Amino acid sequence: MTLVLLPRIRQAVVVTHDLEPLLTRVRGRLGTAEPYRDPGVDRFGLRNAVLNVGDSFLELLTPDRDGTAVGRHLERRGGDAGYMVMLQVADMAATRARLAAMRVRVVFEIERPDAVDLHLHPHDVPGALVAVDTMDPPGSWRWGGPEWTGRAPATRGGIAGLTVAVPDPPTAARRWAAVAGLAAPAGPAVEFPAGQRVDFITGNPGLVRIAFALPGAVPESLAIGDTTLEILETPP
Repeated sequence: MTLVLLPRIRQAVVVTHDLEPLLTRVRGRLGTAEPYRDPGVDRFGLRNAVLNVGDSFLELLTPDRDGTAVGRHLERRGGDAGYMVMLQVADMAATRARLAAMRVRVVFEIERPDAVDLHLHPHDVPGALVAVDTMDPPGSWRWGGPEWTGRAPATRGGIAGLTVAVPDPPTAARRWAAVAGLAAPAGPAVEFPAGQRVDFITGNPGLVRIAFALPGAVPESLAIGDTTLEILETPP
């Protein structure tokens, strides 16, 4: 069984006005299989496509009606942009207690026999919409579709790092680390056990860079509005 080091960054989300053209463009660069379409996002007035990239995931979201949070985010950012980060943790009971002690509000939650997902108030965890999740088994990821529900296919590569813009990077880094259950960082970056990293920079709040490391990849960058999708090669 593959050892899963937690906490970790498991999924990043970008939002777009034009889902299918962006999906075609991103799939061509990442070389991914057909995406999973989650009918559950319809409750939020959205359509999506979830791409499996290594053992991590990239979700593309688009509004399907007026008045959605995603539509408002697109207006604020002036177009396509990074939106959400989903962190996987080991113990949801401990995470709930930690969030309560920090006075972090939960704005949405869903529980399944093999998965728990909490969305956190963006005013309480700055820079992006943050979710914390548990999975059983830990290598699985229900939100990636049937192939990843209750099982963990063998893969290599995945999310290597993120960059998040905020008004106060050191404070944001400490906040994200506390949410994930990690020790307070000395500077404006959070290091995860598996080598992933979130860097915080000064700027208009938002997820501005998503980096994937993949075996045999040709390094390149792809602009998705004001967010950079970066493709790296995994170390030998």
